[in-house]
Amino acid sequence: SSSDRTVKIYDVSNNSYTNTATLQSHTGPVWSLSWSHPRYGSLLASASFDGSILIHRETSPREWTLIYGQPPSANASSAPSNQNASSTTQTLHESSVNDVSFAPHEYGLVLAGCSSDGKVSILTHGEDSNDWIVEYIQDNAMGVNSISWAPFTAYDGTMNDSGDEGAKSQMRLVTGGCDNKIRFWTKATSGGGVSWTEDSMNQPISSSSAAHSDWIRDVAWSPSIIPNTNIIASCSEDRTVIIWTQKGGLGNEWNGIVLNTFEDPVWKLSWNMTGSILAVSSGDSNVTLWKQDMHEMWTQVSTVEESTGGNGSGASAE
Repeated sequence: SSSDRTVKIYDVSNNSYTNTATLQSHTGPVWSLSWSHPRYGSLLASASFDGSILIHRETSPREWTLIYGQPPSANASSAPSNQNASSTTQTLHESSVNDVSFAPHEYGLVLAGCSSDGKVSILTHGEDSNDWIVEYIQDNAMGVNSISWAPFTAYDGTMNDSGDEGAKSQMRLVTGGCDNKIRFWTKATSGGGVSWTEDSMNQPISSSSAAHSDWIRDVAWSPSIIPNTNIIASCSEDRTVIIWTQKGGLGNEWNGIVLNTFEDPVWKLSWNMTGSILAVSSGDSNVTLWKQDMHEMWTQVSTVEESTGGNGSGASAE
């Protein structure tokens, strides 16, 4: 994704990258991308400054169709030949959409996006139709920059304060905002219905935790590896990365410690598949890798060097 309003898709094979498609549906810079789980096919969601969330599907090799969303002032008839626009849905937000992420596949085809208008949008694909149901979470008025889903197994085998074991399978996510705070949200039964509510009771934050002093730019919930232990990383324009740890399951406090203070603002975070290594991208154009040792201390283990090639095969988007 790029400020030039395009999304480029590549096939990756051994040490070569081949640009197979360029999506040009957005009318503003594109900030974030998310792939769906393969069980739903090749679906790619994108979030843009134009206030829209778009979803494209690869309908045949190298042919992509816009299946959800319509950016402002976009003319479907002018779409490139490899993008057959077929949606009439209007923009979801009143301002820039800063991040987008598909939920764990166990919950179905669900997508979340967050915006500078202070809202989080949740899109759920209907099981019996091609419609997308949209729900909103009112987060904070200053704006939301990042979002991350809890793993499906984050609370496997734990119960909430009321002893309801079913709470472990509820959808949960964490957001990072322009008010310098992280917030937890869950979709739970309330007042006879099911709705998204702030999960402050089950996700208390310790009063002694470290805290950010400037906008949070990214949050990343680590894959669940250790039973009854959850870890989230957050990064900020205050140049810090904070590691938040919750031990013992729902209802126990999250404790935040500063991983490191960098030379420049920190923009992006990413965990590896096992949750053992955290990649940190900062404003000095460096990507560093961090790992927790047996004494629960975090140390830098590597710096990622820029490379023109890669290993393995598959598809990627930028």
